[in-house]
Amino acid sequence: MAEAEAAAAAVAAAEEKELPLVLILKPLPQFFDEALSKKFRFLKPCDDSSVPTHLFLTRHGESARVMVCTPNDSIDSATLDCLPHLLCIVSTSTGVNHIDMAECRRRGISVGNVGTAFSEDVADYAVGLLLDVLRRISASDRYVRRGLWPLQGEYRPLGSKIRGKQVGIVGLGSIGMEIAKRLEAFGCRIAYNSRRRNPSVSFPYLPNVCDLAAESDVIIVSCALTDETHHIINEDVLSALVKDGVVINIGRGQLIDENELVKCLVQGEVGGAGLDVFENEPHVPQELFVMDNVVLSPHSAALTPEAFSSLLQIIIDNLDAFFSGKPLPYTVE
Repeated sequence: MAEAEAAAAAVAAAEEKELPLVLILKPLPQFFDEALSKKFRFLKPCDDSSVPTHLFLTRHGESARVMVCTPNDSIDSATLDCLPHLLCIVSTSTGVNHIDMAECRRRGISVGNVGTAFSEDVADYAVGLLLDVLRRISASDRYVRRGLWPLQGEYRPLGSKIRGKQVGIVGLGSIGMEIAKRLEAFGCRIAYNSRRRNPSVSFPYLPNVCDLAAESDVIIVSCALTDETHHIINEDVLSALVKDGVVINIGRGQLIDENELVKCLVQGEVGGAGLDVFENEPHVPQELFVMDNVVLSPHSAALTPEAFSSLLQIIIDNLDAFFSGKPLPYTVE
């Protein structure tokens, strides 16, 4: 019996050695680890907190050809210097602002993302934030919970209807298109700003974000974060937004000049905001905590069980493609 167990252990060890090696910098959800470990073995600096990640990679990084990274990882040139044989990065997010894409291109490293796995869920959340801000759902909930209804009567001020609102979408990619489809069903009028005009849609295209804001009751920010889009919603854009205009952000916090937005909200120059992302997460400006016209969310627009299942399959598909010598099915252009 002991010999049989030893033989089985030897076979298992041999099979484990044959599994492809994947570098994972930050911990993934447990069920991701369980699913991925059936097909891959891991090189995980996060398992040894006593050794700084950079030192770990300096010692062991030469063996890594592919990496799975999260939005909390910073993949810069210094990190890549520790990984001389890296050929592929598989990101667990849609955005890749945490990855030095120019350096990856220079080194011939392919980069995969999650495609449209989160698009529908994030679009649902954007519409939810807008409804909440306009109809004051969270504020009304707090009013009831504090026991103010029997003491002060009906909640005031009244909310605003969504139908007929002019909505400007900044970034008409897969998420922006899903948002537009949902808001059309609510009877909203849509216009958009993006890197380029999309000839397949009939929505008005405005190449200048200030012009878009000037014609909008609502600005929804859903573009990717790049050097060009950093603070794309700035003082000029917020000033151009119609009075009582609403700002919704489900992209990245750095897309908005947060200090300017807070100032406009405090001074009543912006009617309200629904924010799932912030410039210095997890830190949120305290001025926003007391505003009933602001809805705050902890960067959770994409987080549903269905989205996680899709994400896991996309990670596996990208890794399988890499180890089979095929193009990544979900890649960053």
